[in-house]
Amino acid sequence: MSRSTTPITWFEFGADRPEAAEKFYGELFGWTFEEQGPANGASYRVTGASGDTGISGAIRATDGSSPNYAVFYAEVADVEETCKRAEAAGGRVLVPARTAPSGLTSAHLLDPTGNRVGVFSPPPQQS
Repeated sequence: MSRSTTPITWFEFGADRPEAAEKFYGELFGWTFEEQGPANGASYRVTGASGDTGISGAIRATDGSSPNYAVFYAEVADVEETCKRAEAAGGRVLVPARTAPSGLTSAHLLDPTGNRVGVFSPPPQQS
């Protein structure tokens, strides 16, 4: 088996009841969360990987108008280029590339069989 050069390094659960999701994963896996959402009330609760294994992730509050979801993010060098390659391979871009104030860039893709996957590039390193 060959190793991938594009690791899955983040996950996100979209939940219309983030408190219930946090309670569930806390009880099930012992995960703890830290609120890192903006002051306007849009909850974004982050949990970290433990030890040398596992990936970090978060619960994002949704407004209930869209379905809840789970998406896994692959870390890529260039989000916009990855979106173009996804479309060329028969996928679709569901959420176009967007850059957060922190500099992190992300997008959501849909594979040809209907599965959602996220891609992201971390913020540029400050020197």
